[in-house]
Amino acid sequence: MISKPFSPAGRAALYILLVVGCLSLSGCATTKDMFSSWSFGSQTEEESFEPAESLAVTGMDAYSVGNYAEALKAFNEIMDRYPFSPQAMLAELKAADCYYYRGEYVEAKALYKEFEERHPTNEAIPYVMFQIGMCDFSRTDRIDRDISGAQETIQSFSRMLRAYPNSPYSREAKARIRAAREFLVNHEYFVAVFYVRTKKYEQAQHRLKFILAMYPDSTIVPKAEALLARLDAGEPPRWGLNRWLPDVKMPEWTQFTFDEKPAE
Repeated sequence: MISKPFSPAGRAALYILLVVGCLSLSGCATTKDMFSSWSFGSQTEEESFEPAESLAVTGMDAYSVGNYAEALKAFNEIMDRYPFSPQAMLAELKAADCYYYRGEYVEAKALYKEFEERHPTNEAIPYVMFQIGMCDFSRTDRIDRDISGAQETIQSFSRMLRAYPNSPYSREAKARIRAAREFLVNHEYFVAVFYVRTKKYEQAQHRLKFILAMYPDSTIVPKAEALLARLDAGEPPRWGLNRWLPDVKMPEWTQFTFDEKPAE
């Protein structure tokens, strides 16, 4: 009788039986030895990886020319493959810098905060804390939109100044706090103008008086005083209100650089 050839499923089952049978014999090679002697195309048993030192150089070269996507790839590979290497700490910090310079401030802030938590005594911590404040400052939009960036700017830079009052970043942090505070005052004044536009004059007066009492050194004070005087005289501006509006964006922080008043 002529036997039928094995079907594909039958050949697979026979192969499994042969392997299992081989492993049961004391003289049989281990599975690792068996498979290591076989070639799978161009792949080898162990894939080689670029060493941490080389990845660090690659990442820093890309970072130095503004190629942050390539730099991030190198830094992330260091953190994934060599988390305990001397280069891992550098990779953590520079990955945060890459996100910052790409304008991804929320992601950058999260990485800076992680670095601070993992390495609280590292010599780079003053810089890291400053950069956390910079993430808040840089994401601040307009006074008629989200103002949380300016609020968090003041909190973050103030925290840095309390921890490192004499750091190289202190002077700039103070100036940026003043700019953020000015931004918030402009927001308050913008609300007062909105009340005037909607003929809620009493609310506008209360808001203007609050500004003048709480922020007497603000650059918006002359406008606030003039607008309050018109309201007190019963002569609210009824047209051309745009000329009463403040700047809608964050003031240029450098105008406060030489103001040495302590930040609160």
